Amino acid sequence: MLGRMNAPALPRRPQILLLNASLAGDTGNTAVALDHMAALLAPQADFARHTLATAPGFVACSDALAAADAVVIGTGTHWDSWSNHLQRFLEEATPAEGTALWLGKPVACVVTEHSVGGKGVLSRLQGVLVTLGCLIPPMSGVVLSLAAQTAAQSAPFEPDCRSLPGAAKATDATQDFWCADDLAVVTHNLLAATLQLRLAQPSWQTWPVDRTGFDQRWISL
Repeated sequence: MLGRMNAPALPRRPQILLLNASLAGDTGNTAVALDHMAALLAPQADFARHTLATAPGFVACSDALAAADAVVIGTGTHWDSWSNHLQRFLEEATPAEGTALWLGKPVACVVTEHSVGGKGVLSRLQGVLVTLGCLIPPMSGVVLSLAAQTAAQSAPFEPDCRSLPGAAKATDATQDFWCADDLAVVTHNLLAATLQLRLAQPSWQTWPVDRTGFDQRWISL
């Protein structure tokens, strides 16, 4: 269960945007993970949803992004990269780099994969989001893998991730794999960062950003 935050009362509940960037949209594995996070968030936050497979592009969800105090981005893994929906979204978001849409906004990432490649996707995605201006809370990104789930289900002790204490837990190497239980940690840390930032109201700075000429032709042969 997501623990209650020991913080002064806020004027409103935080608003979280759940951005589903998977190719399968609302019917895929990423959607299941985001649904689980929505259930964890519900006692303490309000949330909006946007599915890029249904309404693609950055402009389609810019209003929801502007209204959000924090964002959860979910994507599948495709040839060691994120979905083409997310690629388009990020490319179209380029002019908004360092603006209030992103600056200091906590963001969590959920990557799903069949077997391999997801950790690279997660690391690169977090790097892009930091450059856009987002804040990455600790332990706020996970990769959920069919391979890891299969390994956990065939483990010699307890297949349901970290539900047993003691020796059995310590001797099962699959306990070090990411699993669905870790979504509670991601959710907790995202919400903790969101609440603390709303109280502290830090003054972030940005470096100069080219918002108009970044797509101009510069090569001459």
